[in-house]
Amino acid sequence: MRQVILDTETTGLNPATGDRIIEIGCVEMVGRRLTDRTFHYYINPERDIDAGAFAVHGLSREFLLINRSSPALLKS
Repeated sequence: MRQVILDTETTGLNPATGDRIIEIGCVEMVGRRLTDRTFHYYINPERDIDAGAFAVHGLSREFLLINRSSPALLKS
């Protein structure tokens, strides 16, 4: 069986107040074993990151400005 495991990080927990996804990561498993197929993407949220969210994932706005992934990756 093929499975894709998805993980995200966000600026906070409330999209109603503008919290956004800042990191997306995926790995593929076939037969409950990891394959070499992965996906990883940083997103510039264009807003501050909640202190509680930062305490969980450690991704700062400054880090994301420097390390954001190319928008062309999402189109592929």
